[in-house]
Amino acid sequence: MECAVRGWRERLDPSAQAGVPAHVTVLFPFLEESRIDALVYSAIADTLNSHRAFDLRFERCGHLPEVLYLVPEPDTQLRQLTQAIADRWPENPPYGGQFAEVIPHLTIAQGKGPAVLEEVEADVLGNLPITAHVSSVELIVHDGTKWQERASFALRK
Repeated sequence: MECAVRGWRERLDPSAQAGVPAHVTVLFPFLEESRIDALVYSAIADTLNSHRAFDLRFERCGHLPEVLYLVPEPDTQLRQLTQAIADRWPENPPYGGQFAEVIPHLTIAQGKGPAVLEEVEADVLGNLPITAHVSSVELIVHDGTKWQERASFALRK
């Protein structure tokens, strides 16, 4: 998956430039790094324990205002993961509660005009479909400079 979008993300997605790999977000924002301790790790593991690993397919692109993304299908299990983590930490609703519906997506490019996004989409479509097996959820935190993976939580087999 990363190889199909890496070049575009490195150029056109600020999160990639800050160290975030290609991903579908489960919950953002989460807790401040200083609040993440052994109890939080344990709570994340407990929350995710009932969720099974699953497969995703990326066959098409989607659009949000000034954003081009890959559409993960089916997205039901991604939505369930988001809901489970958001329910456990209700003080951190997805995207700060900005959106009535959270749309699972893998951002490719953002903040560029329609012509640029059309060029990127045409190129990315040539690399699709892509399949991915989701067997874990990674905790990525911002250390003040970059985003870094802090832990990985396996989903049930």
